Amino acid sequence: MKKLTGKTAIVTGASKGIGAGIAKALAGAGAAVIVNYSTSKEAADRLVGDIRSDGGQAVAIEGNVALATDVRRMFAKAKEAFGSVDILVNNAGVYRFEPIEDVTEVEFHREINTNVLGTILAIQEALKYFPAEGGSIINIGSIASENPVPDSVLYASTKGAVDTLTLALANELGHRNIRVNTVSPGHTETDGTHQIGLVGSERADQLASETPLGGRLGQPDDIAPTVVFLASDDAKWLTGERIHASGGIH
Repeated sequence: MKKLTGKTAIVTGASKGIGAGIAKALAGAGAAVIVNYSTSKEAADRLVGDIRSDGGQAVAIEGNVALATDVRRMFAKAKEAFGSVDILVNNAGVYRFEPIEDVTEVEFHREINTNVLGTILAIQEALKYFPAEGGSIINIGSIASENPVPDSVLYASTKGAVDTLTLALANELGHRNIRVNTVSPGHTETDGTHQIGLVGSERADQLASETPLGGRLGQPDDIAPTVVFLASDDAKWLTGERIHASGGIH
């Protein structure tokens, strides 16, 4: 029997990139997976099809994690689909790299609302659905919270908040056997880093050269196994931890 057989996992922002890699890995470990997406329906449906083709269970559910109504609907539909929720992976995130002089109120609220408020709203709702024996929450952070690059003041700040809420909730929820941990990726090749023009640039080559393992950018498949570990009983004595899945770069 696979280590997550009988479990249901919700992965927010799972249609592409790191989230998609995590969803595939959780399904491969036996979990039924909710592939949450906000705008990329085609990509989410394609991912669900891939998981099912490999013998796994998955459904795609639209929802903006920054909106409480969407989060409540997502969890209700997850229960309809699979009957329980045991694992929550807070992966949904947005970012824009720009100098502090260019930061606007609109961008501040966009990143805070998705990266921080969205994480809180999803956790609040998960607590209503986790079984009496507990559950596992994995927040996707970033090495940027401790080692921010220039022009990342907003994004790095939101990931610092994620680190702190992980610690706070690990203490608050431990007595309910709900574990809360963070996985912090390093420099990773995703759809997003392609869209902003990072991948293939001199800057990307520099970041890759600074990564001790392999001298390359990370891939979603490099990060997903750590999430599977934290979701499983193999990590039953771990909470409040921040694990770097970064190829050794901090």
